[in-house]
Amino acid sequence: MLRRFISYYKPHKRLFFIDMFFALLISISDLVFPVFTRKMINEIIPEGRMDLLVRWTIIMTILFVLRYISNYIVSYWGHLLGVRIEHDMRRDIFTHLQSLPFSYYDNNKTGHIMSRIVNDLRDITELAHHGPEDLFISLVMLLGSFIVLIRIEWKLTLVLFSAIPIIIWFVISKRNRMSNSFREVRKKIANVNSQLENSISGVRVAKSFTNEDYEIEKFNEGNLSFSNARKESYKVMAEFASGIGIMSSILNLLVISLGGYFVYKDIINIGDLFSFTLYVNFFMQPIRRLSEFSQQLQDGMTGFERFVEIMDIEPDIIDRENAMELKDVKGDIEFNNVSFSYNNGKNTILSNMNLSIDAGKTVALVGPSGAGKTTLCHLIPRFYEIEEGEILLDNIDIRDIKIKDLRKKIGLVQQDVFLFTGTIRDNIIYGDPEARDEDVIEAAKKASIHDFIISLPEGYDTFIGEKGVKLSGGQNKGFQLQDYF
Repeated sequence: MLRRFISYYKPHKRLFFIDMFFALLISISDLVFPVFTRKMINEIIPEGRMDLLVRWTIIMTILFVLRYISNYIVSYWGHLLGVRIEHDMRRDIFTHLQSLPFSYYDNNKTGHIMSRIVNDLRDITELAHHGPEDLFISLVMLLGSFIVLIRIEWKLTLVLFSAIPIIIWFVISKRNRMSNSFREVRKKIANVNSQLENSISGVRVAKSFTNEDYEIEKFNEGNLSFSNARKESYKVMAEFASGIGIMSSILNLLVISLGGYFVYKDIINIGDLFSFTLYVNFFMQPIRRLSEFSQQLQDGMTGFERFVEIMDIEPDIIDRENAMELKDVKGDIEFNNVSFSYNNGKNTILSNMNLSIDAGKTVALVGPSGAGKTTLCHLIPRFYEIEEGEILLDNIDIRDIKIKDLRKKIGLVQQDVFLFTGTIRDNIIYGDPEARDEDVIEAAKKASIHDFIISLPEGYDTFIGEKGVKLSGGQNKGFQLQDYF
């Protein structure tokens, strides 16, 4: 899982190394400041060396300016790195969704799919940016602090760093609970999205049956479930943050108390103690960063796991190894002993069906709802795969034809008319985005809607709204022209 996540850094490795370089400069400037403070208290001020004071002040000012620049680059370009990785993942999952068969969409709610694409990848930006950066800075700060402090007083340093195993144990102990709580939150928000998408799409039906209160009740139920899951996740986060907080306070108290005793015994001086106190704060910075990294890792990787779940779904309808291109089509269709069922044989639709349709003929399939008329039509472009028998197009098994070529040669008017958000022209040319204006007009004339279109104020550039809501029902029915081309 982690290897797959890291692979998304490869196209952006230059930006990644820029981010890491300036993160290193930030760490170095933070490590230098306590050293400068110790030198000021122990040497420069007692000796009255104003020349050194001015020189070191100028050096530190330059370092602070460099830190400001580095911080800007890390904050901006680092987040940009995360945004680009999130963009790549969202592009990949959307592309992969286009390859999945109808059966996947039959078994998964639209709201759940949208949640995978939007919500589950939202925290990827923070993890992709802050994850490696926080880990790198933390290691540099811990190692640098240890080297500097052990040269000042090794006993006090060992006492300070002995707390690290305890902190690591605490972080690990909370890891599973955080992971489970974040995963539950993502499941609940997916349910809310699904309910929201369903209710908004059916708002006209709900209003016509005066069922607004029923829809509100259903939404509130899912919303409350999400709120409870979120409450539990914040509880775990609060336990984690407060635990890290009290450990930081105890370490400060320990350094001041034990350091004060060492000053009393003349083991260290005031400058050393002051430097130690500063380093405790710098020491806790990487600890806090590591705790935040652990939190981001759980949140981000939970979303990435759900992303991978979809990416690992293999399309079950693919081109055969030697699939042929389809060029000249006559149009003879033949079903030979075709059997098909949904849900792995649990719902048989067609059984040993035989049908022959000659090119140029019009055939009507008549039967009650659920008899398999629509399913039969969906089998010809291979939206579903048959279980037995064969379907021939001009005496060629459709499974021996490249899927894209096969579907390009078939025009399909769906039972439920769907119009994309956009203009009338956008919807007519959907089957061929390169179609000329005269082709668009010709298609409209053949559908007997040209006169109506030109009567509109914007003509073919009229915006029809989501799913064609700005057109009336009868007008909506007339715009199923995408397959004309």
